[in-house]
Amino acid sequence: MDCEHCFQGVRHEGTPTGAFEDIAGVKCYVATPPGAHDATKAVLFLCDAFGLTLTNNLLLCDDFARNGFKVYAPDEFEGEDVPIASFDSPEERAKLDREGWLARHSPAHNLARFKGVLDALRRQGVTRFGATGYCYGGRLVFDLVFAGEIHKYARTAAAPLLINACSDDRQYPREKQDAARVLFDGFAPGFRQAYFAGCTHGFAVRGDMSDPKVREGKEGAFKNTVEWFEVHL
Repeated sequence: MDCEHCFQGVRHEGTPTGAFEDIAGVKCYVATPPGAHDATKAVLFLCDAFGLTLTNNLLLCDDFARNGFKVYAPDEFEGEDVPIASFDSPEERAKLDREGWLARHSPAHNLARFKGVLDALRRQGVTRFGATGYCYGGRLVFDLVFAGEIHKYARTAAAPLLINACSDDRQYPREKQDAARVLFDGFAPGFRQAYFAGCTHGFAVRGDMSDPKVREGKEGAFKNTVEWFEVHL
C-alpha cells in the first residue's frame, strides 16, 4: 500500500441501515436484505484502509443487502482504521506509520480472525460464501483462498473471480491487468476483468461522484459484482 490513492478519497452521503454484531470475537457490520433471502448464502465485505469508520463502506454493504445478499463486514483494523482526516490533509497522511500499521494488521493476522467468523456463520447455517474486497481488502480475498498466491489460485481454485480494474492504479497497473487476463485464460470456474477508464485506485468505494467517469466506474463495478454473485453465489 505505497500508493497515495490508498489514503485519499471522497465521502459519500447517506445513513447506514445495518447493525454491528460480535461474531467469534470480531466486530462486524451486518447488512440484512429487507425481504426474504437465502440464509444459506452470505457475502464477506472486506474494506479498504478506512475500515468500518468510513460511511462509504457501510453504504456499499447496505446496497448489496438491498440486492438480496446478507453481508458481513469484519473489523480489519481493530479500532485502528486510517483516519478519514487524511482524505483532505497531506499532513495527516504523512503522520501514518504505514509499515507499523500494516505489521499490526497483516493479512496473516486477519486471516485467522476471519476464519473464525466464517466458522461461526457456518454453525448458523451458512453454506456458501462470496467475498468482495477493496484495496487492502482485495488482497484478503486471495488470502482466504490461497494465501495471496494468484498463480496457485489460477491453477487450482474452485472460486470464480471478478476483478474491477481501472486506468490509474499503482497497486494493479495495466501490465498486471494484462498478465491476469493471460493467467486466467480458460479458467474453468469463471473469470472476468472489467476496465474503467478515467478512474483511480479506490474508485469503487471512495470515488468523486461529481465526476461522471468516476460515477460510471463506481456504479459499474457495483453492478458487475451484484451480477457476479447472482450467477456464482
